[in-house]
Amino acid sequence: MRETAALYLDLMKKILINTIYEDPNGGPWQPPAYARTLRENGQDWPVAAHTMIGLKRLDNLQDCIEQVIAERIPGDLIETGVWRGGASIFMRAILKVHGVTDRRVWVADSFEGLPAPDPARFPADAGDTHHQHDYLAVSLDEVKANFERYGLLDEQVVFLKGWFRDTLPQVSTDALAVLRLDGDMYESTWDALVNLYPKLSVGGYVIVDDYKVVPGCRTAVEDFRQTHGITEPIQEIDWAGVYWRRTA
Repeated sequence: MRETAALYLDLMKKILINTIYEDPNGGPWQPPAYARTLRENGQDWPVAAHTMIGLKRLDNLQDCIEQVIAERIPGDLIETGVWRGGASIFMRAILKVHGVTDRRVWVADSFEGLPAPDPARFPADAGDTHHQHDYLAVSLDEVKANFERYGLLDEQVVFLKGWFRDTLPQVSTDALAVLRLDGDMYESTWDALVNLYPKLSVGGYVIVDDYKVVPGCRTAVEDFRQTHGITEPIQEIDWAGVYWRRTA
């Protein structure tokens, strides 16, 4: 059974990043042809794949979730900023394969792309251009359809549509075990931390997708940690992502 579960999750990762059918890159920063190394490292914007975060960040997500399950750290799982839903789908797959029925996966996104920067409130976002990329805007219906393709659209998946400043204060759970933040900007990262970190159980994980590559995201994390006296060490995942575990 354990071997079968491992094979299923390994196959899920390959399908989610689409090293199976090798769709091309649709992003502006890499050559358009499929490149296995770029895809596995999460360094392109796939035309068809359901996530762009690569294997190491999926492996990290699996490790964190399986750790909180094994140690019975209470709480749901949440991703803020989901694109086509791949990482959230993988969260639900991990719960499914381990027979976990008492945790939910929260899928939070505007489903309309990223907000225009508000430099008056968040100076670190001045000049941010993420909102100009229509490629990053994936509708709620499309994300739900992607969950359904994997047989993972059920009552344990909760969708939150809207800007984080409006939706995240309404997350109706007392405890979270894994926070996966992929909002790119200072504002999106800050809103997620302010509203969700107080719900994070001791022993739970914070994963920040863009900490090493988007200055606004990194600054938001550093400001929040300093403001709240968070001293748990930040661990590197790959060239872009980091995580830490709450111990206090």
